[in-house]
Parts: sequence; structure tokens; C-alpha cells
Amino acid sequence: MRKSMSTLAVLGLGLATVGFGTAAPAAAAPAPATPAPVAAPHAGYVAKSAESDASKAFFQAVLESVAEKRAASPSATAAVTVVYDASRAPTFSSQIARSTQIWNGAVSNVKLQSGSASSADFSYREGNDSRGSYASTDGHGNGYIFLDYRQNQQYNSTRVTAHETGHVLGLPDHYSGPCSELMSGGGPGTSCTNANPNAAERARVNQLWANGLAAAMDKALDKALEKSGR
Repeated sequence: MRKSMSTLAVLGLGLATVGFGTAAPAAAAPAPATPAPVAAPHAGYVAKSAESDASKAFFQAVLESVAEKRAASPSATAAVTVVYDASRAPTFSSQIARSTQIWNGAVSNVKLQSGSASSADFSYREGNDSRGSYASTDGHGNGYIFLDYRQNQQYNSTRVTAHETGHVLGLPDHYSGPCSELMSGGGPGTSCTNANPNAAERARVNQLWANGLAAAMDKALDKALEKSGR
């Protein structure tokens, strides 16, 4: 995961997971490979153990990946692009495409773009997990969004996916919010189908990427200079 040069930087990261949470059993789901247990804080789509630090860690991990690529490529444009790999979540291809389309239409300082595993800043995965859907990072460029089969049958799947993608862009969970707030997750109940961020969430993401990337790039450039021996 590397990208382009500009006068901006990388932030440090930590081990963490954030997400949609556990869901009640629904119709039988395909039997997938269950991901390895994640030894980290976890926030469920349905309020369980919200960890604001977890979503911050994921955001910083993605910032680091994007900043390192930009520092390594002097020809990069001013636009900030976050590349994702959806090859490991084929069941949710339409929901992933729709949720990234929603975010790309909602914010202007960062864009999500599909790419290969080798060039991705984060990935989507699918399977069965008692914790439900979540976003996770180990702080070393291995960030991913896990989409749980049963939970996506109980809740609106595009909302679940867009919510988890919101963590990648820097937003924490806010379960007490209304259905009109995307990051309220499963708080409003299974009848909530809104998959769009509200005005405050859109403004926050634009602010985070305007200010956060600048700091991340400074660090990435310093790191690149150290490697070159300057």
C-alpha cells in the first residue's frame, strides 16, 4: 500500500474494531470461512460495547496508507482517493457499490474507488460472526470491513455497509441518534432503511479529510526522506 507526494502526512494507529454488532438469527446464510478472532475493542451495529477509539484507529490506518502512497508518487493529483478491495465479499457486491456511490456523492474531500488487493487501502470481507458486522484494523495496513450474513438479513444491508464504510472515513458510532443519522447504526431498529449520511456527518468527513491528511502527509514525507537517507 503506497501512493503520492504532496506537502501533507501519516498518523500512528492501533489495534481496533468497530461495527454494526450482533443480530438476532435470521434465515440460513451461506457457510463461509469465519475470520480469525480479533483481539481488540469492538463496537457493534447494535449497541454492545461502543469504542470511539476503535473507529479513530481505523480512520488513521486508512490515512496512513493513503498518505504513504501519495508521498511515494510525486505525480499524484490533489484529489484524495481511498482504494478498496471487495473481492472477498462477493455476496455484497451490490451493497458495497451502492454504499461507496452514496459516500462519493455526499462528500467532496475524499473519494472511494474499487481496486485490486495489492493496491487497496482497506478491504471488505463476508461471513458469519457472532459479533455481527464491524470495521477492524491491526494498525499495520490490514484494515477491513466484515459483513455478517445474518445481520445483513435482519437489517437493511445497504445501511449496514454504508455505516461500516463511514468508520473508514472517520466517523464513530452514535447509537442514540435517529434513523436519519447513518452512524446511529442499529439503534433506531430494524425498520430503519436510511443509508445516507446526514448534513453533519457529511461535513465532518470533509473536515477530517481536509485536516487529517495534511498532518498524515507531513509524517509520511518525513518517513520517505528517512528511507532515502536524506
